[in-house]
Amino acid sequence: MLVSIVIPCYNSEKTIGMVADQCMECFSGWEGYECEMILVNDHSRDDTYAEILKCRDRYPGKITAINLAKNFGQHAAILAGLHYVSGELIVGMDDDLQNRPEQIRLFLDKMQEGYDVVFGIYRKRRFNPIKNLFGKISQFLLFHLVDRPRGIEMSSFWCARDFVVREIRKYNGNDAFVQLLFARTTDNMADITVEHYAREYGRSNYTFRKGLKLFMTFMDYSSIPLRVSNILGILFSAAGFIATIVVIIRKLLDPTIQTGWSSLMCLMLIVSGMLFLMLGIMGEYIGKLVNSSSGKPLYVIREVREASQRDAEEPEKEEDDPSDT
Repeated sequence: MLVSIVIPCYNSEKTIGMVADQCMECFSGWEGYECEMILVNDHSRDDTYAEILKCRDRYPGKITAINLAKNFGQHAAILAGLHYVSGELIVGMDDDLQNRPEQIRLFLDKMQEGYDVVFGIYRKRRFNPIKNLFGKISQFLLFHLVDRPRGIEMSSFWCARDFVVREIRKYNGNDAFVQLLFARTTDNMADITVEHYAREYGRSNYTFRKGLKLFMTFMDYSSIPLRVSNILGILFSAAGFIATIVVIIRKLLDPTIQTGWSSLMCLMLIVSGMLFLMLGIMGEYIGKLVNSSSGKPLYVIREVREASQRDAEEPEKEEDDPSDT
């Protein structure tokens, strides 16, 4: 069985070579499995792409190198790589050795139980406390705001079947979130527990701004926030009308009560409620139009060197013609 390993790479010149070596070493010892790797350079600021090309030369026919024209983000890079996979199973993992290739076998064994997607859930997350906190908050919100199987957690270490990947390759939006695309494709998912290792070189490339931007892409996969706007509009309007009735009754019972401030607040509640309601309805339509008509590219590929492709600069060897002797 051929397993395709897709790795988005960003500023990982010191680690991507070790990741490739460990993957090849692991699969050489697993009977019945072989692997190919699709390494996607997400416009790194160091020599990551040069290291990817060295890996490709070191393992001819095994590694496809992709170079993006600019930094499009981790999930866009993954989708770019998914267009070049040919395996029956596809594995996604990070480039920094916090995911270890030897753990891929756990995914392969779990997939034999018939699951379509398997996520690796970290026994202990080796991030800084702030990132761990925001990770838990994001997991909680996504769990309640996005339609996905209950009890399933998601991570950047996963394994999926080829039919699932073929389906999510059809995505033509401009804000990709691979794990949520899986949830939109199938409910047949499972989690396994894996180790999360400490970063050996450098630091995380995910800033708070990038993490927040990624989290906000969930709106492409859920209309719940818009529905919340509608609900808030209804609640505010109802509160305004109830308060108005209360003010009128109190005024009738006691004509000396000053009603200027209270009547103004009632009016503001009613108007604010109607605005929330209208904005929610308009947002529903605008969101659908933007998602369907946006022409922004998800990614742009500058160069691809496929595993089976001969480099242009490598001259083709010609066989000797016996008639020349």
